[in-house]
Amino acid sequence: MTTRSESRTQLVESLMERFPHVPREAVIKEDLLRGGMAFDESALSDTGNEASGEVKPKSYFIFSFDHGTLPELGAAALRRPPEEIVLTGGPYELRRTVVSVRVNPSSPYRVAADDHGVLGLYLDGVRISDVGLPPMPDYYRHTLENGKSVMEVAPTIQWGYLIYLTVFRVCQYFGAKEECQYCDINHNWRQQKAAGRPYTGVKPMDEVLEALAIIDKYDTAKSSTAYTLTGGAITTRLQGKDEADFYGQYAKAIEERFPGRWIGKVVAQALPKADVQRFHDYGVRIYHPNYEVWDPYLFERYCPGKERYVGRDEWHRRILDSAEVFGPRNVIPNFVAGVEMAEPFGFKTVDEAIDSTVEGLQYFMSRGITPRFTTWCPEPTTPLGKANPQGAPLEYHVRLLEAYRATMEANGLSSPPGYGPAGPGNAVFSVSSFMDSLPAEAAAPEDAITPARG
Repeated sequence: MTTRSESRTQLVESLMERFPHVPREAVIKEDLLRGGMAFDESALSDTGNEASGEVKPKSYFIFSFDHGTLPELGAAALRRPPEEIVLTGGPYELRRTVVSVRVNPSSPYRVAADDHGVLGLYLDGVRISDVGLPPMPDYYRHTLENGKSVMEVAPTIQWGYLIYLTVFRVCQYFGAKEECQYCDINHNWRQQKAAGRPYTGVKPMDEVLEALAIIDKYDTAKSSTAYTLTGGAITTRLQGKDEADFYGQYAKAIEERFPGRWIGKVVAQALPKADVQRFHDYGVRIYHPNYEVWDPYLFERYCPGKERYVGRDEWHRRILDSAEVFGPRNVIPNFVAGVEMAEPFGFKTVDEAIDSTVEGLQYFMSRGITPRFTTWCPEPTTPLGKANPQGAPLEYHVRLLEAYRATMEANGLSSPPGYGPAGPGNAVFSVSSFMDSLPAEAAAPEDAITPARG
């Protein structure tokens, strides 16, 4: 008889054998992203605040990405875990793999130090890789004039590649009849405030620019290459501005102050073409109008606010229209991989879920638009997280990686810009394995952003 934890090792290894074209690094990474990891106290930092310590702490940059609320995480809530970890070596001979940290105290994966103080990742008690931690960047050690930390205003993720500017930390899709059923942005705001942590709701422009100036000054290696402007949906107005102007004003100010320093990206709703043009005019170069889930039945139920205010078909039309402004290659809508199989309405088999998702991939990729995806983390305060604490089957995630690459290659596309290098051992995108699973030679130069019309 095997225990539940023993069966996890067997499952992982069986999927590695069944899908040899999917990098084994990606199989483990997807399992960590879908189910989280636990931390021994020996693996937690003693970071008293964001500017101290030797390890870059988890910033909670938009969602919680945890399998428990802060009060349920124990020591990991008081002594922050790292923002990401990097896996190497071990019995699977893992190439360098950057993984976003999603804390789950009951996970069969555990980060712990051995008798010599060397960190490793353990599965079912067996060490399966070495673990590296992100060093505290110099710019995190400096504060704004008002005392706020750089991490609070302009945290970096993807091993320092991306500056993540969540300039509006709540969403105007509010309540059970409007919130996306997998999203905990509003709850994360509430729990961060309840814990007494600094968590600015609307980030003032001058603070954002001051934080970026600190990063620009102390990031002497120019590791930070892109910034993302994002936050909750704006269904009416915020500070007197609609969504395009609210988020666009930050891009305009950043590009005027730091022309060409970073690739500008914005994650916003699928907006009318005239609004999208404003994003481009303000200096944004990559647009992420996330379509979340392809199936129309699931979109209506899992994204009720987006269905009510925009509608799935109109959302997709706007994505296609935005390609006329930015160029198809620079329109990169995200979907939340795994919610296709979420109860009560999701697909019951992996085959059905993959077929649906590939239909969506083909729809966009055949038009030169390359979606990307975030691996669903079933946060417990969300309706889908409560109903599906185990998330989607690992097999779904592994097969998605195979299908994603096949669809991309069938349409003659390469890895999208603004995500760093592709390929196992090279990728830094940390919230899914799609970049780890693409061939390294498919990576496009970061400056090869297709010129747009308009």
